[in-house]
Amino acid sequence: MRRWLTALFVLLLAGCTTLPPRIAPPASSAIADTGDTPLGRIAAASLAEAPGGNSGFMLLPSGEMAFDARLALAEAATRSIDAQYYHIHDDTAGAAFLASLRDAAVRGVRVRLLVDDYHAGDLYPMLRGLAAFPNAEVRLFNPLPERYGTPIRRMLLSLHEFTRVNRRMHNKLFVADNQFAVYGGRNIADEYFTRHGEANFIDLDVLSAGAAVRELSASFDRYWNSEQVWALEQRLHALERAVKPAERRAEFDVRLKELAGPPPNVPPRDYLGQSTVRAQIAEGRLKLLAGSARVHDDPPDKVLQPVDPNKASPAMRAKLDVIGAAREEVVVVNPYFLPGPVGLRMMGEAQKRGTRVLIVTNSLGSTDEPLVYRAYSRYRPDMLRLGVQLYEFAPDLVRRSNTFGVFGKSTPRLHAKVVGVDRRWMVVGSVNLDLRSATLNTELGVTIDCAALTQQALGLLRADAFGSMYRLQLGEDGAIEWHVRGENGKTEVRREEPHASTWFSLWLQSLLVSEDAL
Repeated sequence: MRRWLTALFVLLLAGCTTLPPRIAPPASSAIADTGDTPLGRIAAASLAEAPGGNSGFMLLPSGEMAFDARLALAEAATRSIDAQYYHIHDDTAGAAFLASLRDAAVRGVRVRLLVDDYHAGDLYPMLRGLAAFPNAEVRLFNPLPERYGTPIRRMLLSLHEFTRVNRRMHNKLFVADNQFAVYGGRNIADEYFTRHGEANFIDLDVLSAGAAVRELSASFDRYWNSEQVWALEQRLHALERAVKPAERRAEFDVRLKELAGPPPNVPPRDYLGQSTVRAQIAEGRLKLLAGSARVHDDPPDKVLQPVDPNKASPAMRAKLDVIGAAREEVVVVNPYFLPGPVGLRMMGEAQKRGTRVLIVTNSLGSTDEPLVYRAYSRYRPDMLRLGVQLYEFAPDLVRRSNTFGVFGKSTPRLHAKVVGVDRRWMVVGSVNLDLRSATLNTELGVTIDCAALTQQALGLLRADAFGSMYRLQLGEDGAIEWHVRGENGKTEVRREEPHASTWFSLWLQSLLVSEDAL
């Protein structure tokens, strides 16, 4: 209560700031003629060895290797880098990523960085430093009126525009030389790449070459040139704009040194036995799986459209269509799972068709959004009665198995957003199965038609044999049971919610926050 009163007091003192009129930055588009670049030749060689589709794909399940893949692609780029992220944190991962963009710009590579403004308040000093380098340009999506500070502070000082600023760009995309793209669930922060001491995310990215990259570059251009995007320079104070570029660059370099950590320990191979993207670039070709893909992105102006809870936006609609087309099996891996009446109806229809439905999500002990988990928990009895197989990640079991990474003492948390259908199609991207993704945030999803890739992704779950998870079932009395495989291999049954010490306070908070707002 003290914190809320203090925040409200600050709000009253500060007053309500407003955005100035937007000045449209110059339009630009992806560089098309990059086939003669080193990455262009590597992409061509890689696709030649993966016939059978117009695109090639590689899973990036390891956080360490997924981060190194981005750095390796940035180092190999010679023409352009386009990066679009919801969140870049000012930590060791964020510093290393921004340093790779700086180094590319210094080499003459055109760098375009688009960041959602919600988490950018503390990052502004670094962004204005990066933008001071020749060839680097930084833009912000849907800026808040208040420029600096924590997200909560900025949101409190923007309550007069809450309807707009509550809607964010959740997309995550990295494109090098318009030849290779990396997309999936990961933002740029230590916890997405197994570099955090307290908690780390289990996530999944996909690296692509071929036609899919052109579609992803077109998506980036739609956002980069949209009316919801502002040039970073326009969001700086007059005194900041007056600072000479050389001074900005020097401040940027100093800050990078302050944040720099030890070199990451990148294993030579991941859980799938794949060597690093860096090593494969050095060999002149990447080991890709052939297939085709469709890119589904929400329009940037989604953040200005009226909210209709009964109408899914393009990225969500595409994901639901793939799920609805399942005939044999649908596997949904999602950290924040709020099916709502529509989702329950789709599960019921799938069961009537004889389609196996399997859901993997967080437990209360692994989630970073306990209020979302509380809302999800209300759907569990109905899903189990429909015959859905329901699993929740258990932090202690994940640490013990090492299937999804080595987490040490940190808390493993599921963050991957993946759907596998009939062991052939896979949907990966930023889309969560909840109302925020459906109606509030913009999202990016890619539907991939590649049986080998889909089976590879689902194989990660089967390799673990669900030993890192609770399997939920209904007991004879209708109460939920959590089935756990013990270290002796025998199944233990728990009849109380694991990690439920905060359950009562969550219940109280849930009375104040509607599911639509989660």
